[in-house]
Amino acid sequence: MRLLLIEDSARLQESLRVGFTRSGFAIDVVGDGRRGLTFARRGHYDVVILDLMLPELDGFSLLRELRASGSDAHVLVLSARHSLEDRVQGLQLGADDYLPKPFAFDELLARVHSLVRRRYASKAPAITVGELAIDPQARRVTVCGSQIRLTRREYRILEYLALRRGQTIQRGEIEDHIYDESSLPESNCIESAISLIRRKLREAGCKPPGPLWTRHGLGYCLAEQEADWLQPARARPPAQ
Repeated sequence: MRLLLIEDSARLQESLRVGFTRSGFAIDVVGDGRRGLTFARRGHYDVVILDLMLPELDGFSLLRELRASGSDAHVLVLSARHSLEDRVQGLQLGADDYLPKPFAFDELLARVHSLVRRRYASKAPAITVGELAIDPQARRVTVCGSQIRLTRREYRILEYLALRRGQTIQRGEIEDHIYDESSLPESNCIESAISLIRRKLREAGCKPPGPLWTRHGLGYCLAEQEADWLQPARARPPAQ
């Protein structure tokens, strides 16, 4: 999953970048409100983590402009401004969650996972597709109860397809959600990773043809059966 952090503290930027990267997220970091608004409007982020006291454009103004532009990005306000009035204003302007500073990273991580589930209309903490089960918080993938080992890229691809299970996802959209701005994917990296994931699922005991389907010319779909394909490829998930 892909995050955007809009925060002007260099120390906190680095701390959260490391923490979320280790937790399996792709994350972009921006230090001022004006650039943050530009990034957020691109629409490829599963969650935007927003400070309020920012240079160039404050967080409340950023949030107001983001919602006025029609963006449905899930926004978590992370701020030292923790009065009741601030929290109410943030939520009224369209924030999905509000966490005061100082905070525990484990709580922030849990809230981000919750917003990701809400974005993809998934209430359960684990995702199950036939014999395949994915625990996003533990980054654990099992087939019939046996754990399989995936690289970071393979896991991110499988998790995203699992959250969008039953839908056909274009290669470009997968890239948008698993790479940050500093990463330049190779031309065949998604195809190569999909092939390796399929092999590992088969070796773990997934019955052929397995849950990972290719719709030639359209994209990829994770579904228990071919008949479970629900709809054609589309650019973005539905707003929640």
